[in-house]
Amino acid sequence: KHWIKETKMLSSVSSKFLFRTHHQWPNYYRRHHAQYVLKRTTLRALSSTAEGGGGNGGGRSVTTQTANVDAKKSNAQQQQQSQIELNPPKGTRDFPPEEMRKRNWLFDSFRQTALLFGFEEFDAPVLESEALFTRKAGEEIQGQLYNFSDKGDRRVSLRPELTPSLARLIMQKGKSLAVPAKWFAIGQCWRYERMTRGRRREHYQWNMDIVGVEGVEAEVELLSAICHFFASVGITSEDVGIKVNSRKVLARVMEKAGVPEEIFANVCVVVDKIEKLPREKIIEELREVGLNEEATQSVLTCMETNSLEGLKSLLGEEDECAKEMEKLFVLARAYGIEDWLVFDASVVRGLAYYTGVVFEGFDRRGELRAICGGGRYDGLISTLGGEYTPMVGFGFGDAVIVELLKDRGLMPEEALKTMNVDDVVFSMDESCRETAMRAASVLRKNGRRVDVVLEDGKKSKWTFKHAERVGAKRLLTIGKKEQEEGIVKVKNLETREEVDVSLDKLA
Repeated sequence: KHWIKETKMLSSVSSKFLFRTHHQWPNYYRRHHAQYVLKRTTLRALSSTAEGGGGNGGGRSVTTQTANVDAKKSNAQQQQQSQIELNPPKGTRDFPPEEMRKRNWLFDSFRQTALLFGFEEFDAPVLESEALFTRKAGEEIQGQLYNFSDKGDRRVSLRPELTPSLARLIMQKGKSLAVPAKWFAIGQCWRYERMTRGRRREHYQWNMDIVGVEGVEAEVELLSAICHFFASVGITSEDVGIKVNSRKVLARVMEKAGVPEEIFANVCVVVDKIEKLPREKIIEELREVGLNEEATQSVLTCMETNSLEGLKSLLGEEDECAKEMEKLFVLARAYGIEDWLVFDASVVRGLAYYTGVVFEGFDRRGELRAICGGGRYDGLISTLGGEYTPMVGFGFGDAVIVELLKDRGLMPEEALKTMNVDDVVFSMDESCRETAMRAASVLRKNGRRVDVVLEDGKKSKWTFKHAERVGAKRLLTIGKKEQEEGIVKVKNLETREEVDVSLDKLA
């Protein structure tokens, strides 16, 4: 009788599932799944008992208790399946507090360098008009855009770099901008590209740019800022170097070889890959963009030039481009950064808007990709519809430099291990809570970083461990006795000395 009754109950539940509509099914299923599993397993147990003579016939003995366990397991599986993906999208990063401390340390180093060189900070939206990044055709970066139509059917893009946004702002300022202008920014950028060590689809970039200066004095100022930053974080000229060249060098060589000016940008894109691709592949791509055999050989010979003497031999002693590069190195010597710089004619940078001097920071061990890069882009604003404006700048990503610092053991892991608050304030009893908060308020007004233990019932042992975890220098304790006397016990966690301090004399 019991077996027949349970069969009817199960059939009833099953039929409800079968005849639910498509839209009703998911919610109904979640609501009644546990009940269904319980009835199914109970039926199996009764059936097993009926067939096996009281349940002693072997196999798993299923009871109401085990059925409940099965139902709980099923609920847990359902919950696990409905949980969101916990990892960030591919190519992006999370910054929990311990990682955020490292990022802030790096960004503070960027910012401090820029301020020392007299630059002002700016920012712009991460989301920009797509046209800002697509006005120059044929660039690799266009295939890496995170671009789409918004709800107003406007074509927009997450910025892949900061320079076009800067150019837009300079155009917006127009004649009201006092030049020379020296601006810097630290902003998030997005590129959909193949990921390698130090290359992500989302990264932060430090930019420094000078507007309104035509001479190489501006380039040397920026190169000096980069070297200053490296030195400030412990990196030496033995760790990294900066390759320097001018696009005018390649332009001169192509002009002598009779190559049309309109394919110059495409040649630069190919040459920019010279350290990434085999020589045969570079030759193949140069032929594809329109160079004949003689011109291809001229370009390859130019790319092998790695000294100022070689440059003079290639272009001639009186060539203006050769003189410009020689002046740059003389000024670099005056700044004391000549040990960091290397002339290398193969550096042209891949972006089409560069017009003159270009440079690129590199790991002397050859283990990492380019650390930073930049150059002169006098024609960018006119390309966007504005007037000719001399501009030069660099971009410095956060990903590669972090890898370099880790490799050299220069990331201050220990110093960034904790929050480094100044004081922890602990009330030993709930009745002392208001006094503890007054003490914290006094300390904060005096500029100290204070963490208040907000929960009651914590033991002294826990408080000491907590103070150590947050990197506190002092522990301030207030109990009933201290409250009555109007004092606070202040313990120096480094020397372990403890003194009583009047509440109105806290500092």
